[in-house]
Amino acid sequence: MKGPLFYSKILLFGEYGIIKDSKGLSIPYNFFKGALKQEKNLSELAQKSNNSLKAFAEYLKTIEKQEKGLVSFDMESLEKDIANGMYFDSSIPQGYGIGSSGALVAAIYDKYAKDKITVLENLTRDKLLKLKKIFGKMESFFHGKSSGLDPLNSYLSLPILINSQDNIESTSIPTQNTNGKGAVFLLDSGITGETAPMVQIFMEKMKQEGFRNMIKNQFVKHTDACVEDFLNGNVKSLFGNLKQLSHVVLDHFKPMIPAKFHQLWQQGIESNDYYLKLCGSGGGGYILGFTEDLEKAKKALKGYNLEVVYNF
Repeated sequence: MKGPLFYSKILLFGEYGIIKDSKGLSIPYNFFKGALKQEKNLSELAQKSNNSLKAFAEYLKTIEKQEKGLVSFDMESLEKDIANGMYFDSSIPQGYGIGSSGALVAAIYDKYAKDKITVLENLTRDKLLKLKKIFGKMESFFHGKSSGLDPLNSYLSLPILINSQDNIESTSIPTQNTNGKGAVFLLDSGITGETAPMVQIFMEKMKQEGFRNMIKNQFVKHTDACVEDFLNGNVKSLFGNLKQLSHVVLDHFKPMIPAKFHQLWQQGIESNDYYLKLCGSGGGGYILGFTEDLEKAKKALKGYNLEVVYNF
């Protein structure tokens, strides 16, 4: 047995902001992927995944009970497959902010959900919201609280525009200019990040009025502008807004930025060679970078490995 592939995702804009109704834009990233597989003799890693699936299956039973009518699974097949050595074989690094648990959730829903909403049907807003709700409940097993966006992106393999928490739509992004000098890239921080503690820090900060005002008047404002600019292919304006956004994040989200990157972050803002922002909840994993001149950015970030995600 080998299931279909589910890809990682990148939230280009909207980390933390979407909790407070900013816009967001999430795109599939096909470089990393995962699939359900089954084998008799499991490696140590596969065995660990298999054990995790056992616990996940138990958790799915509680969702069925608590959320009557939301989703039901073919538990008999799922438990039988797990007993026969099913695991999730994935190249998506965990704790890197690119949706490792999201791909797993999408794979399980795809294979075992009854009456599932499929990618082929007309995806109305109601269907998208229902999927997002189901995926949010499922992914909460891994994160404590999940918006359901990562699995949704992985399941549909389409860019998703978040207008607000209850208004999402699949969208298209401007075609890449493969000869362009500009790029969106991933920068490997070399350390793993944990989502839950970072979200906890954010929620604590949200208790302060000053921080709440900054989120509303600066962070959400610049995030929304970046989403609009990106979708409309308005590159000049996008980089102006990115600079502002990078600045706001450095000033107010320091705990989410690994300490050794504070200087690099500042350097980008001052030189305009590149601008950095959080990829997911931060604390480690990948950092997202944007540059109008990739060669310049590579020189400025010598010694770091840049993975290009999108070309302008």
